Amino acid sequence: MIRKFNVLRNIGQFDSVTVPQTAQHQRLTVIYAENGRGKTTLTAILRSYATGSPLPIRERRRLGAAQSPHIVLDCTAAPQPAIFQNDTWSRTRDNIAVFDDNFVNENIYSGLSVDPEHRQNLHDLIIGAQGVTLNQQLQDLVGEVEAHNRAIRMAAEQIPAAELRGLSVDAFCALPPEPNVDAAIEAAERALAAAREQAPVRTTGLLQELRIQAVDVGPVTESLQRGLDDLDIAAAARVQAHLAELGEGGEAWVADGVHRMQDDDQPGHSCPFCAQDLGGSPVLHHYRAFFGDAYRDLKASVAESLAAATRSFRQDFLLELERAVGGNAERKQFWSRFCDVPDIELDTEDIGRHWAVVAEAVLAALRAKQASPLEALELPREVFDSIAVLQEKGRQVTAINAEIVAANEAIRAVKAAAAGADPAALHSELQRLLAAKARHTPAISLLCDAYLAEKAAKLLTEQRRDQARTALTNYRTQIFPTYQTAINRYLQLFGAGFRLERIQAVNNRGGSACSYDVVINNTAVSIAGRAGAPDSHGFHNTLSAGDRNTLALAFFFASLDQCPRLNDKVVVIDDPVSSLDDHRCLTTTQEIRRLSRRAAQVIVLSHSKPFLCTLWEGVPQAERADRAALELIRQGSGSVLREWDVTRECVSEHDRRHALLREYLEGNGGNGRVVAEAIRPLLESFLRVASPQYFIPGMLLGPFRGLCEQRVGGAQEILDQHHLDELRDLIEYSNRFHHDTNAAWQAEVVNDAELLGFVRRTLAFARR
Repeated sequence: MIRKFNVLRNIGQFDSVTVPQTAQHQRLTVIYAENGRGKTTLTAILRSYATGSPLPIRERRRLGAAQSPHIVLDCTAAPQPAIFQNDTWSRTRDNIAVFDDNFVNENIYSGLSVDPEHRQNLHDLIIGAQGVTLNQQLQDLVGEVEAHNRAIRMAAEQIPAAELRGLSVDAFCALPPEPNVDAAIEAAERALAAAREQAPVRTTGLLQELRIQAVDVGPVTESLQRGLDDLDIAAAARVQAHLAELGEGGEAWVADGVHRMQDDDQPGHSCPFCAQDLGGSPVLHHYRAFFGDAYRDLKASVAESLAAATRSFRQDFLLELERAVGGNAERKQFWSRFCDVPDIELDTEDIGRHWAVVAEAVLAALRAKQASPLEALELPREVFDSIAVLQEKGRQVTAINAEIVAANEAIRAVKAAAAGADPAALHSELQRLLAAKARHTPAISLLCDAYLAEKAAKLLTEQRRDQARTALTNYRTQIFPTYQTAINRYLQLFGAGFRLERIQAVNNRGGSACSYDVVINNTAVSIAGRAGAPDSHGFHNTLSAGDRNTLALAFFFASLDQCPRLNDKVVVIDDPVSSLDDHRCLTTTQEIRRLSRRAAQVIVLSHSKPFLCTLWEGVPQAERADRAALELIRQGSGSVLREWDVTRECVSEHDRRHALLREYLEGNGGNGRVVAEAIRPLLESFLRVASPQYFIPGMLLGPFRGLCEQRVGGAQEILDQHHLDELRDLIEYSNRFHHDTNAAWQAEVVNDAELLGFVRRTLAFARR
């Protein structure tokens, strides 16, 4: 509870005020002040004390003050006062509710409009502390979700866009590892390339198998070694010795000559060269054996071997081999873009070189054999070395052809796939594979893990947010109908000509807000918006200033009804009856008195003495010890706070005059002239109350007395003749002391005895 303002310095109308000890607050405290004396400043101090914000005090720093505001506030919550100094409170109390212009401007309306900010604040006002906690939990979680969204966007931006390959970040991060991804990418690239070049793929031929001529010198070697098996060795040696003497070509020359001789060996045969008789020749018989049919067969065999070798060692196959190798090289360059094609490495020059060595040696040897059929010849060693090389080349060609066969199968598969391929689909698959490869590289994987972790954290936060929203919705479903009922009850008590309907919570981007309709003449007017067109109905033109203030009060009282800790709350109400009709002022005082029994403390500030007096006098006798009255009055150029004698202020002018006459009658002295002047207005006040239907406002006492004289003795008699005569006497005496009935009223002498008699008669008349 607020016990007392101890010190008020450098704020508003308070220069340097030390509040007297008598200006204590009680459970119900009323503070009177004329406008501009500091009520709003005191309210702002209490709001600052409740919220801890220095702004309400800072913005009311006293004009011209050299120092910052300094406030000492004595409260029952702690042994030491709460001190505001250097823009900071030493401690605060949050359980303070304040109704003032600031409350209205923040929660209900400003000027003639209900803005979105009002509806948002009103939402928090309606749901109360528990609901605010639930709503704050929801808003915190909404904020966390937004923070997650920002973190997710930042994490997504860290992933290079080029690596996404057209995929969304979520789809990219969800890509699984691709086994043998490099091989799959290569295959996809080849398939796409083939699909994009379907015509060349369709028309380009397969690889050509290679063919190398086999080399078999066995028959050649056999032919070179062949001789005549039936020729005597000695004879053969002798013939060969003779032929050797003949020189080159001698054997052929002799063989031809022998064929020209007769087949028998009778004497008389002569030499075809010298015409001598050969009958006794010692070698003629040997010649005939040497150069007989077997010899001819041998020569024929050698000639056949030479012809066969000549055919075998043609250069055609080398040209074909070179063309095939060159063509395969070109096709490999084309097909290797779409499938695996082996490297065809074959040294055709080396093959040609060794082929020439073998061919030349074989043909030369056979020609030499043809020249000397009986001579056994051998091929040079380099021939067999070249043959070994050619045989190795043959094995190499066999292996190459096996690879060519396999490559042609792959090429046929490429042709078949390309024939019906969709390049767009193949491009998409390639991009997916490239993205999958990038996704699972170490650097990108870390970025994706961070993104996915943030997404998972957001999902958990969203689940908590949804739970908080459900809890708030359930709470609001319970509290809003109750609040609407309370609002309308207060509006009815205040005699408002309208009610509220459809008070409900609305979720918007800024959080939660409140919407409601004002129902006037059974017509609903929505306040969910600013003032509309001048000719349209809205909050700005359907409620008067008094209605708007009544609505604000109803919201405030209804919010207090929902407060679970009201018995611990300090309620501050600043000028609640501004623009209110008299009947609403009375209802307001009644509700404040009821509130003072439920709250820890109620502090009411107003510039209306009648309002505060009504509030003060209506407090039950048993509760009057817990009430206090203070006032703000001018002192110098500022204001001071002191105790207020509200009881004296509650006495009417009639009561004062009556007391003045009683005191004079009882011998307590007093100014006789003042007493004499009070007689006539006292009688007027009494008669207005005694006969309100006849002595109406605005009527003077003279005309009223004339009306009474007209009705004496009749059915509508107001005063009987005795009282009418008494009234005439009393007025006649009192008129001597009023300027409107006696020009020399100031010089009129007051006789104490005379005055005492008329005082006694006046009091007796006013008791009738």
